[in-house]
Amino acid sequence: MIDIDEILIGLKEIPTATIANALDDVGKFINSSASIRPVNSGMRMIGRAVTVGVEVGEAGDFTSEDFRVGAMIDAAQSGDVLVVAANGAHASIWGGMASLAATVKGIAGLVVDGSVRDVDEINACGFNVFSRYVIPTTGRTRLNVKSIGNEISVDRIIVNSGDVIIGDSTGLVVVPHKQANTVLERARRYQADDIEAAAQLQRGISFTEVMKEFKRI
Repeated sequence: MIDIDEILIGLKEIPTATIANALDDVGKFINSSASIRPVNSGMRMIGRAVTVGVEVGEAGDFTSEDFRVGAMIDAAQSGDVLVVAANGAHASIWGGMASLAATVKGIAGLVVDGSVRDVDEINACGFNVFSRYVIPTTGRTRLNVKSIGNEISVDRIIVNSGDVIIGDSTGLVVVPHKQANTVLERARRYQADDIEAAAQLQRGISFTEVMKEFKRI
């Protein structure tokens, strides 16, 4: 049985690059994003995914009521990460007020395969936001929050609610819920290897020799 709280504690301080090495071991070769980045360097988040699917149109295609950001926030619990598939939209699904509401609720962060705005306000809240784009344009009447809790694809990564989302300055990784125990075990091993490899380098052992001993540094 998977204890998700133990998984979150275990993965919390492990870098995304190390976790990505562990994901390779379980055959998850497309579980990190090259395009979705933190809106501010130094952001780090971890939490359970709450998935959101968004339909993208032009200004006036949808009503203001279709822009159900409040429903997204309502669906998430403290410690969760909202993960939004917005098809790379050049219209914002998220801004400063939403960040404030999410911060008050204790939501751990947001991932958007699309756009956000109000970066200064996001930073002022201390809320963790990872997105493909930053743009001033509102998503009202351009975006329709179509589903919450269904399987989505974010930058080619399949995400289901309950998967573990980790983001740091290097990028974003998704750990499938069913493989989280194995990924944690492997990631801990690789983290220990990194520590030992660094110690050997400090002792003057060549990088070539260290690479021969440690296959995943």
